[in-house]
Amino acid sequence: MMNKPSDSELDIQHIDPTLYNEDLAPLKPQDRNWGAFEIFNVWSNDIQSLFGYTLAASLFLSYGLNGWAVMTAIILAGVIVMFLVNLTGKPSVKYGIPFPVMVRASMGVRGANLPAMLRAIVGIFWYGVQTYFASTAVALLITALFGAGNGSTFLGLSGVAWVSFIIVWLFQIAIFWQGIERIKHFLNWAGPLVYLVMVVLMIIVWFQAGSELLPAVSTIFSGSGEYSGSSLGAFLAIVGTMVAYFAAVVINFGDFTRFVKTERQMKLGNLLGLPLNVAFFSFIALIITAGTLVLFGDALTNPADIVERVDSLPLTIVAALTFFAATVGINLVANFIPPAYDLANLFPSKISFKMGGLITAVIAFFVGALWISVISQIGVPGFVNTLGAIVAPFYGIIVVDYYLIKRQELNMQELFSSAPSSAYYYVKGWNTRALIAFSGAALFSLSTVVVPAFESLGGYGWLLGAGLGGLFYFGLMRQFKTAPAPAV
Repeated sequence: MMNKPSDSELDIQHIDPTLYNEDLAPLKPQDRNWGAFEIFNVWSNDIQSLFGYTLAASLFLSYGLNGWAVMTAIILAGVIVMFLVNLTGKPSVKYGIPFPVMVRASMGVRGANLPAMLRAIVGIFWYGVQTYFASTAVALLITALFGAGNGSTFLGLSGVAWVSFIIVWLFQIAIFWQGIERIKHFLNWAGPLVYLVMVVLMIIVWFQAGSELLPAVSTIFSGSGEYSGSSLGAFLAIVGTMVAYFAAVVINFGDFTRFVKTERQMKLGNLLGLPLNVAFFSFIALIITAGTLVLFGDALTNPADIVERVDSLPLTIVAALTFFAATVGINLVANFIPPAYDLANLFPSKISFKMGGLITAVIAFFVGALWISVISQIGVPGFVNTLGAIVAPFYGIIVVDYYLIKRQELNMQELFSSAPSSAYYYVKGWNTRALIAFSGAALFSLSTVVVPAFESLGGYGWLLGAGLGGLFYFGLMRQFKTAPAPAV
């Protein structure tokens, strides 16, 4: 059981406008109202988003493995991620601080801006991509009701697609602007509703495919992928890719757990939301993907395409609305909130949480608009691995610093102080040892994605980067003396 800081320890005594605003300040336990259900829904919406389904379905087709083996690899990734987020979520449950404040302990009060900005860039990219994916559900609805238009396109998007994209983009800003409580309520009904629609879609596909479906699960994927390595290598690559998919949320999980009352609620939400949730969702994705191959002779990885082929107007309307809701839900929580905090951390006196979110939305508009014509050409798994590799070393640095160097004790007053004598000032606000650890580990983790000679390690880039970041950091910092933690 962790020692809880007192309310007086969480009250910042000396306000430094370059490090403090109300959105970054420690949140006291009495001001938190998230529990296991909210944490479960963070994960259920993340997994059930259109992008999440497309990634899972593409993994069934890309590696030439038996469908059950792929499903097992995806579930194992869920177990690994649960373990990882329990570690990064715990300090924010204890102190009520978001990720950019937490990372000041290891990177320095100024150096924290580096991981915060890199995480913001990743979040903005995901925000743009998920906005596009959510818009495909709206486009499906508009097309079903009013037709597809004249077929002309700009940057790979039709007129209906552009209208849908703009509708989703504006809708998300409107929800975000009403605050974290409205986002929480939106998320809490979107997640369960999407599950219902996915189960209905699975039953329809299973019924139509009939007795051919289950044999297809075991045989139809085998040998169909382009992966040239061993079966074990393919299995581990799938695990690595799925871990990388969750990587951005893994690192800044404290942005969500600061709203949770107890560590036990966080762990219960992670258990329900990751291994158990991933197992059920993977089963649905496996059955539906096999069913599309049996029914249409084509592997369809976008649920919107599947609903379109099933050709049922009521199902199309309900599915479009729920796919839209789930994708918007995770986008608001996983890709809007973190960059909003990260940008606020850069200039606290000038950028509020809401202003940070607005900046995120504007930049992400162009990312989403270019997804079809430019960004998607990288390939979905490669895109996930590249973004994950960039921020991976910070995970190892944060965890090693909190658990092994700081021994789970942080000084809240010092985290908001830029005095040269403060515990986390290091060298002009930067921990140069942490910077060296990040640079060395990031160089390696990125090379697994971009250097052909290391291509076989591509799926493990995030895990290797995180492990090396922590190892290098521990080696550089184990003799480093920090200011004593506050008396409890």
